[in-house]
Amino acid sequence: MAPMQRHTYTGPLALRAMQDLATRVFPATGYRHIGDLAWNWCLALDRADGHPTAIWTDEDQTLAWGWLELPDTLMLQVDPSHSQLTDEVLDWAEQTAPGTLHVEIAETEQHLAVTLERRGYKRAPDGPFMTVMRRPLTHLPDLPPLPDGYLIRAQQDPTDTAGRAAAHRAAFGSTRITTERHARMRSMWPYRPELDLIVISPAGDAVAYCQGWYDETNRIGEFEPVGTHPEHRRLGLARAVCTAVLHAFADAGGDHATVYCRGDAAYPVPKQLYESIGFTSHTRTHTYTTRT
Repeated sequence: MAPMQRHTYTGPLALRAMQDLATRVFPATGYRHIGDLAWNWCLALDRADGHPTAIWTDEDQTLAWGWLELPDTLMLQVDPSHSQLTDEVLDWAEQTAPGTLHVEIAETEQHLAVTLERRGYKRAPDGPFMTVMRRPLTHLPDLPPLPDGYLIRAQQDPTDTAGRAAAHRAAFGSTRITTERHARMRSMWPYRPELDLIVISPAGDAVAYCQGWYDETNRIGEFEPVGTHPEHRRLGLARAVCTAVLHAFADAGGDHATVYCRGDAAYPVPKQLYESIGFTSHTRTHTYTTRT
């Protein structure tokens, strides 16, 4: 039998290995959906030197991984049945990114919390945090009516792809999603175009969207990301397009849907949106920091 191995990379180059573990662990933790990893991987591609990655494998099975966003942020996942590897992931991260390190985990990942606390990491006082929300894909709400002239559909051509990227930039005030980056993401597994829906305005522009990712093994869909152009808010567009993606998940054979959003009172609107279409909180995140 081959010994357990650690593979290190200068950037996020082992996405499928990471998704292998995420698929196995998701039913227990409800955190780190394969679509969430794909989305974050796409954002990191052009900054590979700032995202060193390490993967621990036993033969063809991934048992743990660590993914740094330099200078000070660590994302990790460890198979609960191999929780001793948490120390190895943290050793690698602390050696690769010396100094203060911030690690975000879910409450359902107690095997990680135990090791972090044993090593002297301190849980940050409550500030901004993410809540993980879920809902079954049964008894779905009907698609709400759209304002006159608006319609929901999948992206059909390069103009739609560019419009979808532009809508994201406007919604989040960010330049990270370029047309090229979004087009590249559309070629990544497990992307499915029928789950990435846009709202078209009367002028023919993409002005809102909900991108869905589907984990066929666990039959769970995830929203990541969702947004509305500031000039088209308060029209019910996000609620409508999210509802449409829920129906698309059900049509794909899904059992549940999940979404991560801010759970603190400083940023309540997304959580209120998801609650309005039947999502309830499943778990939340906490951030642990090395002692300074």
